[in-house]
Amino acid sequence: MIAIEKFILNPFQENTYILYDETGECVIIDPGCYDRQEEEEVAGFIADNKLKPVRLIYTHNHGDHMFGNNFVCDTYKLKPELHELGLPFLLSAEQQAEKYGFSVDAPIEPERFIKDGEIVKFGNSELEAVYTPGHADGSLCFINYPQKFVITGDVLFKDSIGRTDFPTGDFDILMDSIHNKLFTLPDDFEVYSGHGSETRIGYEKVNNPFIRF
Repeated sequence: MIAIEKFILNPFQENTYILYDETGECVIIDPGCYDRQEEEEVAGFIADNKLKPVRLIYTHNHGDHMFGNNFVCDTYKLKPELHELGLPFLLSAEQQAEKYGFSVDAPIEPERFIKDGEIVKFGNSELEAVYTPGHADGSLCFINYPQKFVITGDVLFKDSIGRTDFPTGDFDILMDSIHNKLFTLPDDFEVYSGHGSETRIGYEKVNNPFIRF
């Protein structure tokens, strides 16, 4: 059974997730740790729970979701895994950070890419990667059907949706991703977003003011 630990990190209040199961293997999703204190918070949880990070995966590659890319890669000898269309964002990490007054090192690059429909495995557990553009090219959501949850990055939030005014953002494409990829899930699926609190698919269908049918 998958356990989910959320860390709220960096000035953008980005949600970093560690997913792990009874084997002790874990995946790190969107490491937003920016300073040493945040790095120690993430590393301390992993050490205290005797976890073994086996994959570093991304919902998308905006700067606030990947401040900790090199820290995770160096500490746990991993390479980032992302959708191929997210690579330009990863490679421009330094420029993205500078735009908002931050600094990061040149990013460690991936050895492979995650494809739409791919099954991401760790321990005894699986996540299905689903391509969901609109907020940014390369956006992926990760679905676990047995436990009824989805990691949505910045595609869908509680009572909100991802911005579409960044490069490669497109409102109509985002609506298509939400309606045809996320809202096809049962109403009781838990939604873990890239910012903010958890919600459910059914709640967002009825209450999200940004959703257009």
